Amino acid sequence: MFVLRELPKQNRQTDALVPIGEIELTLPDGTKVMDLPAYFRYIGDMHIRFVFDAPNMVRGAKMKDLERLGLSPEKALAVAMANLKRVYGNPISVPWNDLQLVKSKESDYDSSYFVDREFWMAIGKNHPDGVVVAVPKRGGLLYTPLSDAKAVAGLRRGIGYLHSSSEKARVSSALYLFKEGKWSVLQPPR
Repeated sequence: MFVLRELPKQNRQTDALVPIGEIELTLPDGTKVMDLPAYFRYIGDMHIRFVFDAPNMVRGAKMKDLERLGLSPEKALAVAMANLKRVYGNPISVPWNDLQLVKSKESDYDSSYFVDREFWMAIGKNHPDGVVVAVPKRGGLLYTPLSDAKAVAGLRRGIGYLHSSSEKARVSSALYLFKEGKWSVLQPPR
């Protein structure tokens, strides 16, 4: 599977998978080691982390895991999305004030549905001007049509608070636009 996480001080303009590369980790005993996780910059201030989901924990995948499975990053993302839907179901929209909240059977994965183009294409059919999307935290994937000026203004004002108040569950402080099958950054991360 995969999760979306924050990548502070970034603002990628395209939704392409770009490897983050080797990172330094500090073990519980204070030892520093180098690691090559399956982490990829995505768009805005978000990155994708491939993970193995187990009943009591989630373990981060390594680049060597993708290689062992014969998966390119794009193919891994397709497999991970299929697994996400198989285990936690298709996303649904529920009203939340002037917005729509995207939910699944597991709130920790709700933000991952940001990557579900099939879902956004279906939503976008009714909104040719595009859909404004916020991913402030793991369990907080919100959207509204771009044509709903009041709701968009509320998202613009509220995204900073929604993001900052989420502490360790933060994902993104930006607003995104899904239009004609493509993502773009509507309001840059803070």
